[in-house]
Amino acid sequence: MEKETIIVTGIAGFIGAHCGLRLLEMGHRVIGIDNINSYYDPKLKRSRLELLNKFKEFEFLQSDIQAIDDLRINHSNVSRILHLAAQAGVRYSIENPEAYIQSNLVGFCRMLEYSRKHNIRDFVYASSSSVYGNSNSVPFFEGQDTEQPVSLYAATKKSNELLAHSYAHLYGLHCTGLRFFTVYGPWGRPDMAPYLFTDAVLKGRPIKLFNHGEMLRDFTYIDDIADAVIKVVFANKKGEGGFSPGKQFAKTASQGSFRILNIGNNSPIPLNKLVEAIETATQKKAEIVFECMQPGDVKKTYASIDTLAEWIAFQPTTKIEQGIQKFVDWYLNYYQPKIVP
Repeated sequence: MEKETIIVTGIAGFIGAHCGLRLLEMGHRVIGIDNINSYYDPKLKRSRLELLNKFKEFEFLQSDIQAIDDLRINHSNVSRILHLAAQAGVRYSIENPEAYIQSNLVGFCRMLEYSRKHNIRDFVYASSSSVYGNSNSVPFFEGQDTEQPVSLYAATKKSNELLAHSYAHLYGLHCTGLRFFTVYGPWGRPDMAPYLFTDAVLKGRPIKLFNHGEMLRDFTYIDDIADAVIKVVFANKKGEGGFSPGKQFAKTASQGSFRILNIGNNSPIPLNKLVEAIETATQKKAEIVFECMQPGDVKKTYASIDTLAEWIAFQPTTKIEQGIQKFVDWYLNYYQPKIVP
């Protein structure tokens, strides 16, 4: 494969670091951008960057994506953009909506404009399964209604998809949005259930199960996610890769191309099964406290991955028990917590 230069935003994030590492291992040059914000411990983000800094083809620029025009990037060499930077977290969007407006809307527009102005036509970006809201139509497929988001975070992600469609239609960009489903694994975010539950079990604290535990999540292991993302990035060029414009997941764009893809495990599990996997991996019993549904949360996520499988032969391979064991092993190695007997 020909060596390329690719901009990856959110490079210090969970998915960004894993994808950046894959690209570097393939021999590509990666320009990584991240503002290292304090939504969660910046030390974890810098530790992820240490994995990438070992490669001579990696360049890191600490900056907000809204300031991308001020960065000294030789855009003439950039062939693609993988835009993963965003303010994450459903519940935090209720507390601090301004952060989501600035990063997920203003920042997203800046990245689209940068791509347009510098003729970087291949633009892959992170959307979210949260756009499906509390839909009762499962599994969620890309062509179904997503007009009723139940959180501001979901609303910003849906807005990203609409903006990307406009840029594909008007300016000829090849835009592909990736709806991620509950990603977990080593180097994972500390605001996500696998981390929160593992941390609580190992430190002897109770686990809170919202909606009295009556929730399903399509947990998807990070290696499966990264494999799919990289394949999508390179299949995105000029609309190649077997997409048919007549399919529901690919809407018409007169000049460029526009697509939405689910990347999930296609096998949702109840939260108690996640807890059981953590108990097995830690060899400790969990104390569970049942609580009511949280504002902005959804009862289930369940990805149809038929369209992705048709395009890149995607098939997730990591079962929850395997993935949680790998996550717990990483957690113990990285945090070395004081284990409560």
